Amino acid sequence: MTKESHPWLIVLLAAIIATTPLAVDMYLPAMPVIAGDLNAHIGSVQQSLSIFLAAYAAGMLLFGPLADMIGRRPLALFGLGGFTLSSVALAFSSQIDQFLLLRVIQAFCGAAATVVAPGVVRYLYQEHTAKGMSYISMMMMLAPLLAPGVGSLVLWVSDWRSIFWLLAVYGLLIWVLIWRYLPEIPRAENQPKPNLLSGYRTVFGHSGARPLIVSMMFGSFAFFCFITAVPFVYIQYFGASEQQFSLLFGFNVVMLMLANWVNSRWVIRVGSLTMLRAGLVLATVSALVLAGVNLAELNLWFTVFSVAPLMMGLTLIGTNTDALVLMQFPHNTGTATAVNGTLRFGSGAFAGPLLAWFYNGTALPFALLMLTGVLGVMLCQIYYGYLHRKPRHIVEPL
Repeated sequence: MTKESHPWLIVLLAAIIATTPLAVDMYLPAMPVIAGDLNAHIGSVQQSLSIFLAAYAAGMLLFGPLADMIGRRPLALFGLGGFTLSSVALAFSSQIDQFLLLRVIQAFCGAAATVVAPGVVRYLYQEHTAKGMSYISMMMMLAPLLAPGVGSLVLWVSDWRSIFWLLAVYGLLIWVLIWRYLPEIPRAENQPKPNLLSGYRTVFGHSGARPLIVSMMFGSFAFFCFITAVPFVYIQYFGASEQQFSLLFGFNVVMLMLANWVNSRWVIRVGSLTMLRAGLVLATVSALVLAGVNLAELNLWFTVFSVAPLMMGLTLIGTNTDALVLMQFPHNTGTATAVNGTLRFGSGAFAGPLLAWFYNGTALPFALLMLTGVLGVMLCQIYYGYLHRKPRHIVEPL
């Protein structure tokens, strides 16, 4: 690693990526209040979350190749600047249409900032990219763990507009730190300058990367099945209180952080592919157990302690597939990040409709769909192993 790879730089990169979960989760407790203040239907305010995620995915598609073309530092400064200004504007919004438009701008600019981080990690950590990604994921997961509570605290002492003022202050602080500390990735002398489409042709045309990308998609589908179904499963089906739900959800976030900590300690010793497959084994066993306990209609705690190792396994799968994909494209990390991010959200978007389609009033569909996602990862890894198999016979020269 270079001298810029000080641990504080990793903290800064995690803080950049955390802008998205903070913007998504911090205002959730304020949705009913926002609807009342803007004289809007609660469904319109809830729609702002889907609009935000769609704009974020679209932004990644555009800004990923631009990061490879113009550099990470200027794009990060532009993104955080736009995120900050749109957060200020959101604090002054007076109509629901204005609120929704500003959320689109906030997400779009946030994508410009967050898409640069994996490329910087790839530059700093080289073959140990998975270790750097584990550090970032471990710290970044504090955002969804803390953001709803912070939003509730802000509502207790002030109004919903102060949530967006707080996001603006956060964005401005990170902008200053980027301007002061974020290094630019030097371009190799013989490296051709990419254009907007050549990067996508390179990424999608790489046969060895496709099984890894599809593995990431199946893993993300399983992960979003949990995120989408867990309120119904824990609260409505098993009868947990809202306070118990917060604790149980926090427990799973802690398990995700633990998985990233384990990955950061072991990935250098055994490699990203080994850690990915260790996560796949853990996820497969846990998903089978989860399906079994829900088929037998056992109580809440069997589901809780089946989901925890399953989420750890999915974290190991996701972190290491991301790293392996990035390592395939040293000159197109922005584009590869955009592909990963967009397809991750795109595959996760199937979770809600499929859960609704198979809904039968129990937790079994959620468990079976998570198992389906894990088995999809397994098939991709079997195919990946087939592509990279060693020759069975080596002909020695006479």
